[in-house]
Amino acid sequence: MNSKQPWRLLKDELDRWQAHGRTARFWLRDDDAVMPTDLLEQLVGLTALQNVPLTLAVIPQDTGAALAKTIAKAGHVSIAVHGWSHQNHADASDKKQELGLHRPKAIVLDELSKGFGKLAELYGQQFNAMLVPPWNRIDADLLPELASLGYRSVSVFGAEKPAPIRKINTHVDLIDWHGSRGGRDPEALIAEIVARLRVMFDQSGHMGFLTHHLVHDDAAWNFLASLFERSTAHPACQWVDAADL
Repeated sequence: MNSKQPWRLLKDELDRWQAHGRTARFWLRDDDAVMPTDLLEQLVGLTALQNVPLTLAVIPQDTGAALAKTIAKAGHVSIAVHGWSHQNHADASDKKQELGLHRPKAIVLDELSKGFGKLAELYGQQFNAMLVPPWNRIDADLLPELASLGYRSVSVFGAEKPAPIRKINTHVDLIDWHGSRGGRDPEALIAEIVARLRVMFDQSGHMGFLTHHLVHDDAAWNFLASLFERSTAHPACQWVDAADL
């Protein structure tokens, strides 16, 4: 298939939005930040170049002033709370989960409170009171407790489901976790973005794109650059900060 053909599918869908006087809102979430790295610098630079707001999910336990100093220079970056330690507490037979009830609820909530406080102090106005559960999993019994800790939203992966706190999810994952562990096939990614846009056209919502800068290969970087370039150039697409959702 011609390399331009999959992108034509995206353009055609955005053209449909434009023809109806509508704008599709995209947002970008990147997970697992702890400290400054060359890969993080590359992501921050790429998003700044393309005027794409970036929400960075930071792991509170092991982060500190070094990352905060770096991010302070990037006005388009906001910070979300990525659990506490990104440590798996589930049994070996279960899917990985930090924010489950494998431990007493009070301990889990205390860690989430510490994480909120630490990142709020480090990042000030760049802090977004959003919880990003590690591995995109959180026990439903914890959700009603989050507002009392200061959280205003939760972001996992997949279609939003009713919850006692606002859900601002991601819907397309750049990384091929079960294969190359690098960038996924561009055709598959574009098809998923277009499918999400069609759902949004009928039901409203947003298109959340998920990245993990620490594992990006050339395929991942190339796709991101193309996605940003093509989407930001279209009048029916707007990349927004998660706080604006």
